[in-house]
Amino acid sequence: MRDPKGNSYKLRSDNGSEFTAKKVRKFISNLGTYPAFIEPGSPWENGYIESFNGKMRDELLNAEIFDTMTEAKVLIENWRTYYNTIRPHSSLDYRPPAPEFKVVDIALNMA
Repeated sequence: MRDPKGNSYKLRSDNGSEFTAKKVRKFISNLGTYPAFIEPGSPWENGYIESFNGKMRDELLNAEIFDTMTEAKVLIENWRTYYNTIRPHSSLDYRPPAPEFKVVDIALNMA
């Protein structure tokens, strides 16, 4: 995968075992991109995802106990939808990033 200028994309992450594992690095390589690890102990280098992870932990993971994988998938998807379509974001002037739109059926009777 390359950007419009022909540069390879990078997948920025921390140095957690889930991102440094050989199988994950191979998967990333097969996508045509490569990993870009932040410096250990430097979460500010990955501020957006650190902020997201904190919000997900505070608003979802610390509030739920998942008894099954299906329950986890459903609750996480519900939270993701809420996070993207309803929850206000301070960086967006307290608007959601992708607000839900309601379709209104309007019948124009012009007789």
